[in-house]
Amino acid sequence: MTTIAPSPPRTRGLGQFLFRRRRAVLVSALLLTLVAGFFGAGALNAFVLSRFEAPGSESIVTKAELADEFAVGPANFLLLVTAADGDVDSAASAAEGEAIAKALEDTGLAIAIRSYWDDASPTLRSDDGSQALITANLPGDVTHVRENVLPELKAEFTRTEGAVAVAVGGSDELFREAAQLAREDFLLAEAIVIPGLLVLLIAIYRRAAAAFLTVGVGLFALVLSLGVMRIVAAFTEVSTFAANLILVMAIGLAVDYCLFIVNRYREEAALHGRAEAVARTVATAGRTVVFSAVTVAASLSVLLFMPFPFLRSFGYAGIVVPLAAVLGAAVVLPAALAVWGHRVERRKAPKPLEEGRWHRLATRVMGRPVLYGTLALALVAVLASPLLGVRFGVPDERALPEDAASRVVTDQVTANFAAEETDTILILVEGADAESLSAYAAAVSEVDGIIQVDSAAGSFIAGEEAGPGDPERFQWNGQDTWLAAVPTGDAMRDDPYAMVGEVRAVAAPFEVSVSGYPADLADFRDALLDRLPLLLALIVLVTFVILFLMTGSVIAPIKATILNALSLSVMFGALVWVFQEGNLAGLIGFTPQGSFEPSIPILMFCIAYGLSMDYEVFMLSRIKEEYDRTGDRVGSIAAGLQRSAPLVTAAALVLAFTFAVYATGDVVFLQMLGLGMALAVVVDATVIRGVLLPAIMRLTGRVNWWAPAPLRRLHARIGLREG
Repeated sequence: MTTIAPSPPRTRGLGQFLFRRRRAVLVSALLLTLVAGFFGAGALNAFVLSRFEAPGSESIVTKAELADEFAVGPANFLLLVTAADGDVDSAASAAEGEAIAKALEDTGLAIAIRSYWDDASPTLRSDDGSQALITANLPGDVTHVRENVLPELKAEFTRTEGAVAVAVGGSDELFREAAQLAREDFLLAEAIVIPGLLVLLIAIYRRAAAAFLTVGVGLFALVLSLGVMRIVAAFTEVSTFAANLILVMAIGLAVDYCLFIVNRYREEAALHGRAEAVARTVATAGRTVVFSAVTVAASLSVLLFMPFPFLRSFGYAGIVVPLAAVLGAAVVLPAALAVWGHRVERRKAPKPLEEGRWHRLATRVMGRPVLYGTLALALVAVLASPLLGVRFGVPDERALPEDAASRVVTDQVTANFAAEETDTILILVEGADAESLSAYAAAVSEVDGIIQVDSAAGSFIAGEEAGPGDPERFQWNGQDTWLAAVPTGDAMRDDPYAMVGEVRAVAAPFEVSVSGYPADLADFRDALLDRLPLLLALIVLVTFVILFLMTGSVIAPIKATILNALSLSVMFGALVWVFQEGNLAGLIGFTPQGSFEPSIPILMFCIAYGLSMDYEVFMLSRIKEEYDRTGDRVGSIAAGLQRSAPLVTAAALVLAFTFAVYATGDVVFLQMLGLGMALAVVVDATVIRGVLLPAIMRLTGRVNWWAPAPLRRLHARIGLREG
């Protein structure tokens, strides 16, 4: 004899409270939205820009020492000067060039200014002699530099007429323009996503009232998330790019959760009065979406263990956004249903479970689980196969559209100059004499990828002295000084990490430490990879515990982890095929780089893992509910799939739409996030959960809900179940 488990008293009591106090809850939600809107209105201005830096690394510590002792730093700013007469050595061009360098010095905003017309360095002159560079370091806080200093300098020095034309570039200008384009993409996405979702939801619900309530909850979650993140930004760094994730996840998750709440309410309203339907909905689907939100938040919270403000920003957002979404879906929406539930209920009764297409699919798959499971795995393997050729590299100007001003400048420097002067490696030297300094500089110049080394003891190319030393520029006091090792453009594009490693490996009879943009990137990557095993272990462990608490099984979390890995492999395979190999580049509008900057895939892994587990929670909760009610190991899978899969598919469609909007943006990082996540949620909700999940559960049979006796007893005491 089977029994129906009673609804958990606490969540049932919450549903009853929300029904009784529905108007007070809705008024409170409105006031909270207004307060959050007041704080959130300035959120984008409170967010900051970040560099690819690892705090405490050799490159960062050395950079600070160079700035303190010698007032030098990486050349993060440049002026590309083009002679109107085609010759930067002509009298007119030289006079203008010297005047521009003097004007830059007079601003007081730049240090370590180098001009071709000051020292005639060949690395500052284009191959054809028509262009030359003025480079400098803009010291100070990255956000202040990019938001205040760079716009001022760009306005003052950009010119297209006269003896020379001047254009502004450099690494900080590239990232400043990328951040500006990301903000524009945010506003454009906001204008597209909300009305687009409304139309989509009306088609899904077939009731306009349900669609408007769901979008309203999405806006509540978005405004609340921005308001809270504005407060977070007052205490720690929050990256500008986090705003893009906040928009897509706040709207997407809130809509996902509302789909499950509304559907469960419709089921309960067909059997009970409105008060009872609201109470049962909160006790069942409400508990499930809380589990889901905790799972997503846990998956993204592991980013807080990464030692980089850029990634930690997404960790903060990954905690705030799911909690805001679940507050709207599990508290505000039930109160709204208590008032307007009659406008949400179905006009006609749904078909019996056995007639549903997902029930029929699950039954067919479980009839031949090996065949269907093998076919699904083969499809996944084909889609994931490009992942075998993945390459990791450095971010460069190709992340921006071809017509972006800073990219145009960088493209010209790359094409017309033999060296990447702004990517110079700076080497701090302590305790050197003239002979040993000269020998060391010559040895560094022999490193593959280094075109020239300048020092107080001389300039060296391929181990041979190519010019006299410059003790004044390098401020040599007989012991301490610094060197400048200039890389080629090919070295920066091919493998700058190896180049930095070889420079650091050059033996020196004195103390040396390495800094500069290439060293920043190398140290950032090394620190990232050092923390990666911890990140992977934490995300698997946390989600394992959450699924165990929900199901009481140790097998279900293991299967979920395997299915998530398959889903993620498809996403990364597609990213390699599209963005690394360049397929669809013309359609989407980007320039393939042939590699990935590693922090973006790690971010996408955490997001996709959380969302995949999100769908696992929804499906397993209904399957487990059916199993607890009937004890039927096979029938519960088909019934649970029929009750959850249509909603998971609809939720995936909604989330895919919100992510896909960014695939039309201008910044490659956001295009990757948009396309990759859209594909991941669609494949996960269909092939992975629709075919592989029932096939595996059928094959594992009675062990699906197994746990060792001690863990069963533990779950009986602390486990959390849907009623």
